[in-house]
Amino acid sequence: MGKIIAISNQKVGGGKTTTSLNLAAGLGYLNNKVLLVDLDPQGNATQGIGASVGEDKLSVYNLLMEDYTVADIRKTLTSPPIDIVPANISLAGADLQMVRFEVGKEELLKNKLDQVKDEYDFIIIDCPPSLSLLNTNALTAADSVIIPVQCEYYALEGVTQLLLTIRLVQQLFNKNFVVEGVLLTMYDARTRLSVEVQQEVRQHFKDRVYKTYIPRNIKLGEAPSRGQSIFEYDVRCEGAKAYASLAKEVVRMNKKKKA
Repeated sequence: MGKIIAISNQKVGGGKTTTSLNLAAGLGYLNNKVLLVDLDPQGNATQGIGASVGEDKLSVYNLLMEDYTVADIRKTLTSPPIDIVPANISLAGADLQMVRFEVGKEELLKNKLDQVKDEYDFIIIDCPPSLSLLNTNALTAADSVIIPVQCEYYALEGVTQLLLTIRLVQQLFNKNFVVEGVLLTMYDARTRLSVEVQQEVRQHFKDRVYKTYIPRNIKLGEAPSRGQSIFEYDVRCEGAKAYASLAKEVVRMNKKKKA
């Protein structure tokens, strides 16, 4: 049975989408069967991996709100070798429509992903950067969450709010839900700030912080504009090496948990 991992942080620009698409790609290149689910109404993961769909095409909105399955909507890519459930602008209205459902509105995504969980080694969900019903759907569907934390002032600000949401989801919808790991992003060992943030995060989360950190790397910012993961754009750059290392660490930790 596959592992469903949500990538979530309430701070915009914290490396959430960059991590979602590059971790999914890295896991795919390690010969895992991977599904990337874009649950962010901005659709940046979809665009950033070259899988854009028009407003009139099937997307994650139809998966949530209508009688479609993942098999109806997913797109299979070759570079990187993953499947994706894409997002488009239609998703922006989903939150308001979900509110009208009397029961089960928090489990719409879970019900659809449970049908295909056995087909994949990993399902990665790119969450919206807000505390919304879409976000609750992602955390309810997932087994665990990876929290990217940017090495900057107020780094833990968005994390505190997310941890409160996680506790609520555990109490109400998903009692086995856990923090998979905390990932330091935009790390620059030359700056005192990065070193201080790293120490603070490690003090707070201890062994849940990944050994791998994602460096400040211009190639990571350029790759999505070409509709490519970092592995197609520049496999030799430091950003690609970091996400390859993260993918290996995620696989290794999950093998250890199963053993």
